[in-house]
Amino acid sequence: MPETTTAVRKHNAGKEGTSRTTARARAARKRAILVQSARALVLVAVLGLWEWFARTSVIDPFNFSMPSKVWDQLKDWIQNGTAQGPLWEQVWTTLQEALIGWAIGVAAGVVLGIGLGRARFLADVLGPYIKVLNALPRIVLAPIFLIWFGLGPASKVASAVVLVFFPVFFNAFQGAREVDRNLVANSRILGASNRQVTLQVVIPSATSWIFTSLHVSFGFALIGAIVGEYIGATKGIGLLVATSQSTFNAAGVYAAMVILAVVALLAEGLLTFLERRLFRWKPAQPGADH
Repeated sequence: MPETTTAVRKHNAGKEGTSRTTARARAARKRAILVQSARALVLVAVLGLWEWFARTSVIDPFNFSMPSKVWDQLKDWIQNGTAQGPLWEQVWTTLQEALIGWAIGVAAGVVLGIGLGRARFLADVLGPYIKVLNALPRIVLAPIFLIWFGLGPASKVASAVVLVFFPVFFNAFQGAREVDRNLVANSRILGASNRQVTLQVVIPSATSWIFTSLHVSFGFALIGAIVGEYIGATKGIGLLVATSQSTFNAAGVYAAMVILAVVALLAEGLLTFLERRLFRWKPAQPGADH
């Protein structure tokens, strides 16, 4: 009889645990739907007010344009192309420059960040110089790169690299410094070399720091490419912005911004997906979207 009672209690406890899990999952789905609906409502409200203010001349439609004209401009670029060629070619040019600059900046930032994080003497020597370079307004380097590398993609890639490098470098550096000393000590006790400690302990520990910087740094890469194209280029979204501005086409400027926003959101989504795949072992942060 006592065994039967214990089995019944276990069965009931299992059912209660399952029902709690189901309730949590249902609540999470409801919250996700509510959040997405609220986001869509905010976007519709902003666009609706913008359109209404422009049509009623509360704001100047020539300077501020309106969502309907921006949409018409996007359709025209998609169907008929731009003055510089097909729209996809302009998007691909900017995306290619940003991706190459992002890859170079990330690689350099990770290598130097972890290297200096492990070599305290070099960090003490080079630290002031890195801080001075970081304090420079790096956007103003774009005209210098244009003089050095010309109107081709090299000058835009260079602009992207200098914007990407520093956030990645500082996060990798801090991640290397924040490694658990006990892990390093235990690895050395087990006979690990400096190279093995770096590859098998330091880099995995710093990965979450590095991924944090990747979300921000790709946006910086796009900014670097756009600014370089705006100053001087033969193709690219930045050139679309410059051309639209020179012809007082506010709708064209906003349309280019919409394209950039879509590219940035797609890149952010891909990075978030990769991060979740790599860090499935990490507990979810409170309030994080699922």
